[in-house]
Amino acid sequence: MKSLLIRAEDKNIWERRAPIVPDDLKIIVDGTGAVAYVEKSGKRFFKEQAYQDAGAVICESMAPGDVIFGVKEIPVEKIMDDKIYIFFSHTIKGQPSGMPILKKIMEGGSTLIDYEKIIDVNRGRLIYFGRYAGDAGAIDILHLMGRYWAHKGIETPFTQCRPAHGYPSVEEAKKALKEIGRQIREQGFPQVLSPVVFGILGYGNVSRGVQQIFNCLPVKEVPPSDLASLSGNFDPATLYIAIFKEEDMVKRRDGGPFDLNGYFTGPELYESRFHEYLPFCTVLVNAVYWDSRYPKFVTWDALKRLFLENHEPKLCGIADITCDVNGSIECNVKTTDSGMPAYLVDPLAGTVTDGHEGDGIVLLAVDNLPCELPNDSSRFFSGQLTPFVSNILGADYEGSLENSGLLPEIKGAVIVYRGELTPEYEYLRKFL
Repeated sequence: MKSLLIRAEDKNIWERRAPIVPDDLKIIVDGTGAVAYVEKSGKRFFKEQAYQDAGAVICESMAPGDVIFGVKEIPVEKIMDDKIYIFFSHTIKGQPSGMPILKKIMEGGSTLIDYEKIIDVNRGRLIYFGRYAGDAGAIDILHLMGRYWAHKGIETPFTQCRPAHGYPSVEEAKKALKEIGRQIREQGFPQVLSPVVFGILGYGNVSRGVQQIFNCLPVKEVPPSDLASLSGNFDPATLYIAIFKEEDMVKRRDGGPFDLNGYFTGPELYESRFHEYLPFCTVLVNAVYWDSRYPKFVTWDALKRLFLENHEPKLCGIADITCDVNGSIECNVKTTDSGMPAYLVDPLAGTVTDGHEGDGIVLLAVDNLPCELPNDSSRFFSGQLTPFVSNILGADYEGSLENSGLLPEIKGAVIVYRGELTPEYEYLRKFL
């Protein structure tokens, strides 16, 4: 039985999550007899005494552990040889920032398991923070828009909304938002902004997190096809939500009918049609998985046309929860952190400026949003991970991957095995 180690997260000062919480660690230690280590951290949400009470040994580095459990990327200089690493490596799309990490793990003869690829037979993810990214992103964009509009002299109840990390839990945030919602129902929303439309791209786990936050407000869902007619028939005490599916965002280049399976298997045959909806949305929330095979949904060109054709465009903010730099939201040119979560996009100049008070479109680009809800998100994540830990610790890493004894769900997530890319991930070699 391998020993396990929970590493100290060091992506930034805001990263306070843990992959395994103390209550679950006790279950693992009691059930497997494995030795557990916890690397010292001055900012982890869960205190070291709680881990000690669960049976862990507190240590100064990652050295004692055989299997290193983390959340975010591990700095290259901290990666050691002959270890088993499991974390979000951000390598599976060939991301340039992840290639030095991948290379160092390979050179050291180590094994890399990526949470993102732990999936079921229907290719659904089994271990994720998704809903909490949606929760935090929705809370943050409401906070940012309140500040943005106030700076322009438009007072809204959203000035009362804190950023997600300002609430001890999602339930406390929802309680506060329900009070804001009561004020909107009773007093209405400023006429100059109405009708307020939140456009949500996607309908998966992240989107559901966003929706549960917005549902604390007086909202009404409308189909994207009805947005154009909304300006002539709306309730100022209601906020409107449009949820965009694939057929709303893209169309076939040859004018043929949309086919979802065809889009997934042949995305090069499709192009974005999302520019059709930009004039009607106040805030966009991007919650769609994306890679470079797919069309970009919000392009610089589309935003420039929007601002050239409208003296004061309706679109004020974008929460890019998916957060692929230069990806599906093309004006996302860099990631941010919770200390400076957004920047202003100038579509006409094609430039960005740090901050969220001024002219342009507010763009939220925090790439680890669940860290703003460390208690809730860690407990949720740990609950998903814990059932797999005994298998990961008890596997035989001396022979072939095929004969290791790893569960199929875990085996499929092994990117590097004993220093070599596994067949499924051999395509990453070209990015190295």
